[in-house]
Amino acid sequence: MKMENSANYCQLPELSGDRKLVAGVDEVGRGALFGPVVAAAVILPASTLPNLAGSGMKDSKQLTRLRRQKLAQEIQELAVDWSIGYATSTEIDQINILQASLLAMKRAVLKLKVQPDLCLIDGRQALVGLPVPQKSLIKGDQRSLEIAAASIVAKVWRDDLVGRLATKYPDYDLAANKGYGTQRHRLALQQLGPSPQHRLSFRPCQLKDGGVGEEGKAIS
Repeated sequence: MKMENSANYCQLPELSGDRKLVAGVDEVGRGALFGPVVAAAVILPASTLPNLAGSGMKDSKQLTRLRRQKLAQEIQELAVDWSIGYATSTEIDQINILQASLLAMKRAVLKLKVQPDLCLIDGRQALVGLPVPQKSLIKGDQRSLEIAAASIVAKVWRDDLVGRLATKYPDYDLAANKGYGTQRHRLALQQLGPSPQHRLSFRPCQLKDGGVGEEGKAIS
C-alpha cells in the first residue's frame, strides 16, 4: 500500500475519539474444515500507524506467506499488547461456526493484559458481554490498521498451529492447505474419514454413501 492511501486506515475519529488505546480484533479459519477458529486482538501505539500503513499491511489473505510472517513479527514487537483466542473444532460443532468465531474474538480481547479503551471488531456482529466499548466494522480489515494487524497475527499463529498438527495427521495435506477444503484434503476425508480435529458439522467431514458435500458449508 502506498503512503498516500494510509488515510483510508487512519481516519476513524468517530470510532476512536482521541485515539487512546484501540484494539483491533479479527478471526481467521472460519471456512476451514480442520482445526480451531483463531482470533487475535492487537493494540498498536498511534505513533506506529503511519509507518505500518506504508508498509503494505492489508488483509492477511492478500499477503504472501513470507510477508505475513515478517509483518506479524513487526506488529508483535510494536504492539502495546496482543493476544490470541480460539474456539476448538468441538466447540464449533457444538455452537456453530459463527458463534465460535465470536467466542474466539471475545477470548482474545479478554486475554489482553492491557485493557483497551475501544475494540474495533471485524464484521457486523457485536461481542456479547464484552466489558469494553466496541464498534463493529464490516470489512474492517480494509478500514482499520488495528483490525488488519489482528488479521495478520491470527493467520500466522493459526498457520503455524496447523503446520505442527500436520505432522500428527500427515494424510490430509495440511501443510499445504492449512485445513481448508482443497481437492486433496476432501479426497483424504473420503478415503480415511475425519480426524479428531476435523469439524464434523461441516458437510465435507460427514461421509454419506462415500461422498462429500459442498466444500466448507456447515449443516445448520
